[in-house]
Amino acid sequence: MSLHIGIVACSAEGAALCYRTICLEGAAVMGRHAHPEVSMHTHSLADYMRCIYADDWQGVAELMLSSAEKLARVGADFLICPDNTIHRAFDRVAPRSLRPWLHIVEEVANEARRQNYRRLALLGTRYTMEGPVYPAKLAAAGIEHAVPSAEQRERIDQIIMDELVYGKFTPESLSYFIEVIGRLKAAGCDAVVLGCTEIPLLVTQESSPLPTLDSTRILARAAVRNAVGSGESAFSSQHSALSP
Repeated sequence: MSLHIGIVACSAEGAALCYRTICLEGAAVMGRHAHPEVSMHTHSLADYMRCIYADDWQGVAELMLSSAEKLARVGADFLICPDNTIHRAFDRVAPRSLRPWLHIVEEVANEARRQNYRRLALLGTRYTMEGPVYPAKLAAAGIEHAVPSAEQRERIDQIIMDELVYGKFTPESLSYFIEVIGRLKAAGCDAVVLGCTEIPLLVTQESSPLPTLDSTRILARAAVRNAVGSGESAFSSQHSALSP
């Protein structure tokens, strides 16, 4: 019997892709039409963004914990969050959580190491590209990274927040992402992290100048492996002894 996966969601499009991936790809591990039990909870994205715009990461943590507690009450055995940006609050969440978590960036780093990538281009919201989470986790895995220029980071963030989270995917925005990825390839990157969970809905492996590390699907697949007890993914070491 598989474990029950709890999804602490933030933005709808990325969370939906994560849920869909778990359900569709569970069959490859569990058999035809099968997938682990899954529950999801999300607060309004506006609630998260009010905290983020105010640089209130404790407020972000409280929202995540609120979702985590609801999911624990309905039986989730462990938790995932298909949102890279709010992992900036993860250190404030995991020690207080009633259930263990997988960490999206740790799973991306694991996959990058498995594929022997050495220098990753990082795309995401500006909070992800300019924040401390990816640099720390990638460095711990012995992986270098690079981010776009300040002007490019601003434009990418605008596309994510004004288009992708609303399910709007335009040829113009895809062309911009491809141009940025091409420049990072020229700068020596050997793969690109699609480090916002909506980006894979715009940029595909086929369209990208670099091999892609799709953080959404990587996390979903790790969750399936953990739910059925296969694979090497481990719960974050930051989870406390609160878990029963």
